[in-house]
Amino acid sequence: MTNAPLPAVELRVPTDEDAHAWHRVFDDPDVMEFLGGPEELSAYEEFTARQRLHDARLGYCLWTLLDSDGEVVGFTGAQPWPAEKEWGPVGEIEIGWRLGRDHWGKGYAYAAALATVDRVRRTGLSRVVAMIDDANERSIAVAERLGMTLEETFPLPGGTRNGRRYALSLGDA
Repeated sequence: MTNAPLPAVELRVPTDEDAHAWHRVFDDPDVMEFLGGPEELSAYEEFTARQRLHDARLGYCLWTLLDSDGEVVGFTGAQPWPAEKEWGPVGEIEIGWRLGRDHWGKGYAYAAALATVDRVRRTGLSRVVAMIDDANERSIAVAERLGMTLEETFPLPGGTRNGRRYALSLGDA
């Protein structure tokens, strides 16, 4: 896949309707394996509203990821690490990606992550992190392909698994 062309992707600020699309695309135990399992629609309604607020205030968020046909395939983007969490990189900006299973292995995550890095660099950010479950080989591969460096491994809440914190310097914006 290294030499294969990347798929065309479009990123947009999530709409109210995207809450329904995200719920549908992510309603899969495999997709949500490292995130506690599938969530209710109301969680995505709140989540998309929060992303719209991030975009308005910061110029970035977790954007809805569309393929070349305009189909919602997931999300990618950046957001502040939630201060209310009792663990993790509070004060840092996390980049992330989540795709529906039908779109795995086709280059969408990497293409969207590249677009995210470009867009957040233009907002003036100088650094981003990615928090990844140690067993999530697909996300680890995307982070490493982006050139992110492993800064830390740590026990995840619950104490049964470990996580990784990757970082990427964005240089001078």
